[in-house]
Amino acid sequence: MKKDHLEVLLEEMKGKFDLVLEGHDAIRQEIQETRQELGEKIDMNTFRLKALGKKLDAIASGSIASDSYGIV
Repeated sequence: MKKDHLEVLLEEMKGKFDLVLEGHDAIRQEIQETRQELGEKIDMNTFRLKALGKKLDAIASGSIASDSYGIV
């Protein structure tokens, strides 16, 4: 009877361990997706900031009319 009981306990432990592994896989996938989304947002904001910097440089150098940007 001890052997049967031990086998049942080991099977239960295996099932719980499998659930933990599934949870870790789900969390890992979510983290990867979030990293991808954040990377894309960072890339877009970097692009926007560079474009804005170029516009500001152009305004500062006088190559663009200041009043078109509301600066008088």
